[in-house]
Amino acid sequence: MNCNVPTDIEFSFRGFRRRGGSTGPHSDGWGIAFYERNGCRLFHDDTPSANSAFAQFVEELPIKSKNVVAHIRRARTGRVCIENTHPFHRELWGRTWVFAHNGQLRGIKKLPLGAFQPIGSTDSERAFCYILERIRADLEPSSRRTTIGRLVHALGRELADLGEFNFLLCDARSLFAYCSKKLVYIVRKEPFARAALADDDFEIDFSKVTTPHDQVAVVATRPLTRNEEWTPVPTNALVVLADGGAVACYE
Repeated sequence: MNCNVPTDIEFSFRGFRRRGGSTGPHSDGWGIAFYERNGCRLFHDDTPSANSAFAQFVEELPIKSKNVVAHIRRARTGRVCIENTHPFHRELWGRTWVFAHNGQLRGIKKLPLGAFQPIGSTDSERAFCYILERIRADLEPSSRRTTIGRLVHALGRELADLGEFNFLLCDARSLFAYCSKKLVYIVRKEPFARAALADDDFEIDFSKVTTPHDQVAVVATRPLTRNEEWTPVPTNALVVLADGGAVACYE
């Protein structure tokens, strides 16, 4: 989620976490990162999110954030444990970068790493370290969002050659969403309407819990609601989200 004002994720997370072992097969752990300026609060659990008491606790927390990255895992590479649970995070240029990935990359260990090293054994974390090293080596801390976006898109296309590489990358300012197979997003803004979750019998009237100035973008592998129109991201494209909207798309 990316917003123009701090926003809670209770509605989306309520449906999303049910996909971790109830309405979906991703039952090998979950995690979520709530940004606060250049830092973030991170929560991880290696149990299915659908029946996790910790996930229930997080769902009810009154945390509001302008950038949130959540992930439910279906283990393909690396055992089920906390160090292999997304989202992963590292420091670069004095701010926290967060990364989450769906898919599998073959041959990722052949790519060289530098200052960033994986803690766990997933192909996802190794890809994150590779991307951050390329950003650190090729760009400057003052690099514009568009410059970062072009490089992240090029790196996404490069790594997508190794397999399925849907990923989210946040640098505390913008949310970069890359689609190698299937990814959708929605931008909610005035006039707000009712939304019904696809994975839970629950609805909300956003007009009653927002202001006319609010704008919220949500990106997911598949739509989280059943009565809204979500925009598909083109294959091998990168959408850049900032201030609650899609500000660029690289194809």
